[in-house]
Amino acid sequence: MTSSDALVRVATARGVTTLTLNSPHNRNALSTPLMTQLLAGLADAVADDAVRVVVLDHTGPVFCSGADLKETAAAYASGTVPAGMLGDVLAAVWECPKPVVARVAGPARAGGLGVIAAADLALCAQEATFAFTEVRIGVIPAVISATVLPRLAPRAAAELYLTGDTFDGRRAAEIGLVTAAVPADGLDAAVRRVCASLVRGAPNALAGAKGLLRRPQASDLRAEIAELAELSTGYFLSAEGREGVLAFREKRDASWVPPTS
Repeated sequence: MTSSDALVRVATARGVTTLTLNSPHNRNALSTPLMTQLLAGLADAVADDAVRVVVLDHTGPVFCSGADLKETAAAYASGTVPAGMLGDVLAAVWECPKPVVARVAGPARAGGLGVIAAADLALCAQEATFAFTEVRIGVIPAVISATVLPRLAPRAAAELYLTGDTFDGRRAAEIGLVTAAVPADGLDAAVRRVCASLVRGAPNALAGAKGLLRRPQASDLRAEIAELAELSTGYFLSAEGREGVLAFREKRDASWVPPTS
């Protein structure tokens, strides 16, 4: 299978690995083969020290239509459905120690929204449309709630989960599903700018910052502050911390910043 034939294309340049959903014939539906390839691509990106950022992209006009319903219907006889694998994909994106950026140029539905929510940053075209369509086919957005609900404003989540109504990129940004919505012709430039900023962060520090973002709220504030102060000291004393401080004082790029050419 060539890269162009793969259901998930992989390309790496200047510290950024782009995983492109490449199943436009079924609107990049989350089939078992596509999810298997996506998980493999994520694992390879995590294992490669040269990769600093992961971008989730798509071919065709649709980012992701959600579960592959044709595959689901065929699987009913076995008593299992491929949507069960979606949890592994969401966890792999959410737990990735490297920043994950979703580039959404077109519609996303159901499970596709779970993938977008799992990414650390998501940039979409203002014209892109979104919908939690599960209730309209007799199911619920169960698995994706693990990543979606921490992002969405509660009232918006109730409205959109229960109605299944379609909303656009601007609304997606307002309610927290995406980081920003931009004009379609500015989407690629916006993704490049974000990636250029992310690769300037130290790899271990980025992973640590992601850990802070996932940290549950503490009940004892003083104990939490003491623990975080110890954590901060460890980063300042680390090899990365020492190099970062020295680079700042010497007014140069730190050693981990990829060359621009």
